[in-house]
Amino acid sequence: MTTRTKLQLGIYKIINPLVRLLIKAGLTPNMITTIGLLLNIGVAIIFISGAEEGRRGDLSYVGWAGALILFAGLFDMLDGQVARLGNMSSPFGALYDSVLDRYSELILFLGICWYLVAMHYFLSSLFAFIVMIGSMMVSYTRARAEALIGTCKVGFMERPERIVCIILGALCYRWGVMGPALWVLALFATLTVIHRIRYTYLETERRKLLARAK
Repeated sequence: MTTRTKLQLGIYKIINPLVRLLIKAGLTPNMITTIGLLLNIGVAIIFISGAEEGRRGDLSYVGWAGALILFAGLFDMLDGQVARLGNMSSPFGALYDSVLDRYSELILFLGICWYLVAMHYFLSSLFAFIVMIGSMMVSYTRARAEALIGTCKVGFMERPERIVCIILGALCYRWGVMGPALWVLALFATLTVIHRIRYTYLETERRKLLARAK
C-alpha cells in the first residue's frame, strides 16, 4: 500500500461520520459534486473580485479564495465516499463527477489567471495557463491510456496534489508562495503527462511481445 493510499484511507476515516450524516439527509453523490462546482465558481468570483482590491493593496481576497478552495476540496472527497458508503455508485455518476471536476478546475484557473493578469504578474499568469493545460492533459492521458491498457495511475501530480498546491499558494500569498506553487505545478503536471505516455508505450510494447510469443 502506497503512502498516498494510506493517507486517503486516514482522511476517509475522519470524514466518514460526516458522509453518513449526508446520506441520512438524503444528499446524493451528484448533488455533492454539483455543490463542489458551485463552490469553485465562488472561488473564481473571489479571485476576479480581488483583482481590483489587490491593486488597492488588499490581498485578503486571495486568502479567502484559498480557504474556499479547501472547503470545495472536501466536497470532492465526499461525493465518492457518499457513493461508496451509500451504495449509490453508478456509471453515470462516475461520468458526472469526472466532467464536473474538469469544469471546476478550469473555472478555478480562470479566476487565478484573471487575478494574475489584472495584477500584471504576467509570468505567473503564463505558468497558471500552463498548469491549466497540464491538469487537463494529466486527466486526458490517464483516460486514453486506461482505454488501451486498463489502468494508468502512474505520476505524482493528480488532482488532490494540484489542489493542495493551489491552496498553499493562495493561503500563503502574502509571502510570495503563489508564483513558486504554479511553477511546481507546471513542471510536475508536465512530467506526469510524460510519465503516463511513456508507461503506456512500454505497456503496449510489452503486450505486443507477449502476443508474438504465443
